[in-house]
Amino acid sequence: MKMDQNQERKEMLEVLPHIQRFAVSLTRNRADADDLLQNTVERILKKGIPDDADMKRWMFRVCKNIWIDEIRARRVRNNATDSGNITLHDRPEWEREIMGRMKLKQVKDAMENLPDEQRIVLSLITIEGFSYKEAAEILETPIGTVMSRLARARRNLANMFTPDPSTSPYSTNDAFRA
Repeated sequence: MKMDQNQERKEMLEVLPHIQRFAVSLTRNRADADDLLQNTVERILKKGIPDDADMKRWMFRVCKNIWIDEIRARRVRNNATDSGNITLHDRPEWEREIMGRMKLKQVKDAMENLPDEQRIVLSLITIEGFSYKEAAEILETPIGTVMSRLARARRNLANMFTPDPSTSPYSTNDAFRA
């Protein structure tokens, strides 16, 4: 059954803070995240959501797909330019100041060093609280892929914070490889 427009917009407003955090984790930049959030809302308001879709999961999926389209467009634009001096993810100083606490900044920086697939899965599951199944649906990928990406992300983060990777509980040097 189709929900009325007021109910749909109310649900959308409740999900916006989650989508905003997800957009920041995708873009690594507050300004780009704001643009991505706006594009997500515009697309959903324009095209609507399927009758059987969960608003929160649908918004995450739309956000992810818009970001993928943007990355592809940036690659095309970058390949078309003669200069290789374009930086896509410059951060304004105020963003660094907001991060304040040193540990939070270290974790943020470490997450940014993860491959996109690992960072996105880690963000969906550990920050947004989605289950493996829900993350798999959002990313349109098998649950096993989500689980292995999450395991690799956790291992990579642990290794970044361990002075000697051989002492990490996630070390790939031991007999119990993940």
